[in-house]
Amino acid sequence: MPRPPKTDSPKTPGKKRAASIRLAAEGPSYAFEIEHGAPHRRVCGIDEAGRGPLAGPVVAAAVVLDPENCPPGLNDSKKLDETRREALYAALASSAEIGVGIATVEEIDRLNILWASMLAMSRALDALATAPAFALIVVSIAAASIVAKVTRDRMMAALAAEHPGYGWANNRGYGTPEHLDALTRLGATPHHRRSFAPVRNILSPLTPGRLDLVGHNPLSL
Repeated sequence: MPRPPKTDSPKTPGKKRAASIRLAAEGPSYAFEIEHGAPHRRVCGIDEAGRGPLAGPVVAAAVVLDPENCPPGLNDSKKLDETRREALYAALASSAEIGVGIATVEEIDRLNILWASMLAMSRALDALATAPAFALIVVSIAAASIVAKVTRDRMMAALAAEHPGYGWANNRGYGTPEHLDALTRLGATPHHRRSFAPVRNILSPLTPGRLDLVGHNPLSL
């Protein structure tokens, strides 16, 4: 039987460790990671970016933080501007263990976005050097959300250069008025999600139906 991890009290971590994991004043804390055995046990956070857009892949990231070298100011990527996200991404790349997983547009259309997101998360976990003991939705997930968001934004910027006119460098593939107008004028690219109603309705305007987010054949992960 494995020995229980050596940890500080979940409610009152040691002063040295508490100082080393100080984060944004109103951001997430490292308390849950410590409660589940970190740093002696591998605890990762996992999150995805890109469930809502009409185009592009869905990207997931799994992150194992080093509490002695944790970038200050970690928070959900949606609460950070692009400049701060990029800076934290660079800090995480040099201080944390990161795994990234991607589900393609073809997989999104075949599996639906829910199961494609889970597939991307599974791939992110597999991309870590060593499997974690726990995957949590706390401060580690704030780090994962930043990695996933920055990775996907960079991918959409590259696709914007290949397919000008849709505004992907700014809207990241979401269904903005600019994007919907371009979709009507220019048609769909290979990177558009044909299972999403706005794209499907433009390609097949006479076909009834709606987007099914729950798939009939759940993916085994």
